[in-house]
Amino acid sequence: MTFKQIYSDLEKGIYHQIYFLMGDEPYFIDKITDYIAKNALPEDQKVFNQMVLYGKDIEAGTIDTTARRFPMMADRMVVIVKEAQNLKKIEDLVYYAQKPQKSTVLVINYKYKSLHKGKKLYKALKKNAIVLESKKLYDNQVAPWITEYLKERHFTLDQIASRMLTDYLGTDLKKIVNELDKLSLSIPAGSKITPKIIEENIGISKDYNNFELQNALTFKNLDKANKIINYFSKNPKDNPFVLTLTALYFFFVKVLMVHYAGAKSNSEIASKIKVNPFFVKDYITASQKYSKVKLLRIISLLREYDLKSKGVGNVSANHGELLKELIFKIIN
Repeated sequence: MTFKQIYSDLEKGIYHQIYFLMGDEPYFIDKITDYIAKNALPEDQKVFNQMVLYGKDIEAGTIDTTARRFPMMADRMVVIVKEAQNLKKIEDLVYYAQKPQKSTVLVINYKYKSLHKGKKLYKALKKNAIVLESKKLYDNQVAPWITEYLKERHFTLDQIASRMLTDYLGTDLKKIVNELDKLSLSIPAGSKITPKIIEENIGISKDYNNFELQNALTFKNLDKANKIINYFSKNPKDNPFVLTLTALYFFFVKVLMVHYAGAKSNSEIASKIKVNPFFVKDYITASQKYSKVKLLRIISLLREYDLKSKGVGNVSANHGELLKELIFKIIN
């Protein structure tokens, strides 16, 4: 089942005997766990019927014994196992997975890794449990996810604003949701979120951000690029060097992909390089300004300056100076 299917069932009051939540993206795991912890039992029943265990402190047998208890003056027991990735001999859970207690809701958080799908435990869970493999979003999935998240809360999102949020917040869903929730509380329901609103409420400058820097580089506008870099240097906390470097890396990789896309229409190119069709012209324009050889050199430069920023080669220049030097080399 997908996260949406699981969460929809929970909101309808449909609970299953075992939830095995695994994978690299903790946001979906925490969201399901928190909902069950908050809603599966009334407050007055939680004292005796809801338990939280930690994988590093217990063995699989402890989970089995705890989950097989009968509820006290309640319809169900809720057992939540956090940090299950630290559990020794997790395969021993196979005996419970093969025959779970009907009156227990067992939630197992197995973060940052996944079970081997050839093991007996995984096969038993697939048969008798709800298994979620929570995967990190790819870069091209973040903007649609943000748009959908805001749409569910009755907000619309300007395309440029979407790009600003994506470039600034990266792929950390917990960070993204935290910023979007704060933004939602600051503006009237039904609002269209624009770059100006983002600048006023989140602090991302509508004129000085990674998207505008990419635009300046697309047209080899050194003056505009330097103004943005100077702003970044004065506001390093809001514009970390590593985030700028990462944004530029993915931008130029996609520009290089345009050269090899072998597509004729903008929509075909957008599909091949996995970008929003609204922005595909930016990548096409950049591909006309930068040759394949130049792009390969730029990608090499980005890696070189990433190492320099970490002190490799005894480089002592600050991040602002490194970025100015890098941008000069890219344009020239």
